[in-house]
Amino acid sequence: MEETTIRECTTIEEFDGCLSLQREAFGLPDLELSPRRHLIVSRQAGGWTLGAFAADRLVGFVHTLAAVRGNEIFGYSHMMAVAKDYQNKGVGARLKWAQRERALREGRKLIKWTWDPMQARNAHFNLNRLGATVDTYAENFYGIDYSTDASITDRINLPSDRLSATWHLDSERVRGLASGSAAPFAEEPVGSVSIPSQWNALVKSDPKRAVEEQSRVREEFKNAFARGLICAGFQRGEEQSRYLLF
Repeated sequence: MEETTIRECTTIEEFDGCLSLQREAFGLPDLELSPRRHLIVSRQAGGWTLGAFAADRLVGFVHTLAAVRGNEIFGYSHMMAVAKDYQNKGVGARLKWAQRERALREGRKLIKWTWDPMQARNAHFNLNRLGATVDTYAENFYGIDYSTDASITDRINLPSDRLSATWHLDSERVRGLASGSAAPFAEEPVGSVSIPSQWNALVKSDPKRAVEEQSRVREEFKNAFARGLICAGFQRGEEQSRYLLF
């Protein structure tokens, strides 16, 4: 497989490539895609899109918005997508670490984003590999997640619940992970929230149970965060995986 290089997307053709990757990676309807104009306007307003290129082919991208909280300017990572034939090959990790380096060069110390709490693979990547933490659960963040899978569309459409990731770019743990070092926790977890490891399969095979599981996870996270706990790790298993609370 051809080596990839990371650089900023700047041309209309490259932004159109980001649009095509969204369709390929997520299978989203056009209503849910981030269009070319959004990416261009975001760049004009201080954001940027980093692309992973194999020769002239765009095989992945991560889009960063400029965000403001009080007097602090930070990054909001709106979307990342990788071509199917380049998935599970480290492209996503390279994009995220390049995103961190770019933000640090600009004087930013924080990037935020969201992900579906029922997706074990994303949880492992965000918490264990990148060192993000979570203290916020957003219920039905984007509105109903309408499935594009014809085999389940008529049976279930789930609320778009999301966990809100906080990535402290210059924290000791993140610096260690960025350098390839192990970054064990200094303390033991005080609780956990379990999810089905094969969530997509469950949604297809047992929609009623999927709704019940999502509701349970929502309540457990809200209760944990109300108690002042944070989520900072993930433990994978064949049938059940666990978010680790500290």
